[in-house]
Amino acid sequence: MSLLDEKIVSQLKDVFKGLNKDVNLKLFTQEIECNFCKDTHNLIQEVAATSDKIKLEVYDFQRDKEIADQYNITKIPALVVMDEKDRGIRFFGIPSGYEFTSLISAITLVSTGAHQLKKSTQDFLNYIKKPVHLQVFVTPTCPYCPPAVIMAHQMAYFSEYITADMVEASEFTPLAVKYNIQGVPRTVVNETEFLEGAAPEEYLIEKIKASL
Repeated sequence: MSLLDEKIVSQLKDVFKGLNKDVNLKLFTQEIECNFCKDTHNLIQEVAATSDKIKLEVYDFQRDKEIADQYNITKIPALVVMDEKDRGIRFFGIPSGYEFTSLISAITLVSTGAHQLKKSTQDFLNYIKKPVHLQVFVTPTCPYCPPAVIMAHQMAYFSEYITADMVEASEFTPLAVKYNIQGVPRTVVNETEFLEGAAPEEYLIEKIKASL
């Protein structure tokens, strides 16, 4: 049974007509002990089928450990969205519900290079020369989460020093406990700084500065 109905498939085909270059989706999964791996695989497969510019590669988290390590994949299901190079854009957990928007946005971003970052943000990101890890904790039912994820992904696309993860909080409970996730979205910056809600990008920049 398809996860995407005909209307959504038609809408995706229209959106993806604007893709400029190929997008490579690298999905890390396994058949056992992963509640959302199968659904995530099916969802990504259906999305990839809507455009010939979307290339899907599926890896087994255990059998393909070297490749998983190459992309720093430590939990599954995991999805890397990239072009010819790794842009630091990650999804951990199924990008369903409101987060489906974040997935489509990431694919479009990587293919077109079009972002909405302010000039001041771009200037600061060009200044960064140290690694920055953004983890945006979300749930599929949170309407305020996609803007936080999309902004983090745009920063990762713009700067080679930034990696930005969408993390579905209910799928990775130990992480949610570790970072005291009481509400979403909550962005963890380099393990030391925290940003609540879908805040303006200036707020996230200040947290990045503090973490560095």
